[in-house]
Amino acid sequence: MALVDRRTLLSLPAVGVVGLALAACGEDAPVREPDGPGEGRFDYGTDSSQYGELYLPAGTPRGVVVVIHGGFWKAEYDLSLGRPLATSLAAQGWAAWNIEYRRIGNGPGGGGGTPATFDDVSAAIDTLADLGVDTSTVVTLGHSAGGHLAAWAASRGRDGGWPDRVPVTHVISQAGVLDLVASERDGLGGGAAAALLGHVPGPEDAAYDPMQQVPLEQPLWCVHGTADTTVPIGQSGAYVSAATAAGAQAELVAVDGDHFVVIDTTSTAWSEVLEILDGIG
Repeated sequence: MALVDRRTLLSLPAVGVVGLALAACGEDAPVREPDGPGEGRFDYGTDSSQYGELYLPAGTPRGVVVVIHGGFWKAEYDLSLGRPLATSLAAQGWAAWNIEYRRIGNGPGGGGGTPATFDDVSAAIDTLADLGVDTSTVVTLGHSAGGHLAAWAASRGRDGGWPDRVPVTHVISQAGVLDLVASERDGLGGGAAAALLGHVPGPEDAAYDPMQQVPLEQPLWCVHGTADTTVPIGQSGAYVSAATAAGAQAELVAVDGDHFVVIDTTSTAWSEVLEILDGIG
């Protein structure tokens, strides 16, 4: 089966986007739902979107990777986008915690925004303390809007902002929206950052904006496609430049391809992610 041309995805209805994004991972990348010993769905709240799916490897996990899906924080995109990644991570020896959270919009999956979406991501990560996994190494791995949340989660405990019972130790952003102010200025996602915050992003949103949280204490890698027109690679490049200038450990890993190549588990871009993880645990 040929891979779907992912450049066409954003022109399709949301349900079709999700299905085709999964199909884009190719028939050689089997996707499973967690059903082994110790695996499964675990709720961290009472809302229908407050849960995660825990995947475990055959042996002792090398660490935990928190998979945070993208979709410009919108309700029509869900954690099914993270299942191929979680499947691959478990096969590589990692525990994978594929999380859902309240997103922007009405109806199923909605009720998010600021601060609900951030509260959920923080609570989901802290729930790892109750799942019987070793949390000495916790990597947040997020795509697009999920990349924003992955980077944000590493700084969530600053100034008592959110509990961080389970601190993040490393961050991998896949085509992440790392500068909310620039995202809105450039019209990414049709004003998605303003919809997330409830207003046009500015200096008052430092607690929610990774660019305004520079420098992070944790090392961060930005894996980004050079042909990405959905979230241009300049988002990652500007973040890495600001972070390294401030003394943080940050690296831009430019890969061939578009916005979705980084979550195609048959791609060279995904191999780059696994190589980064090999250097962590």
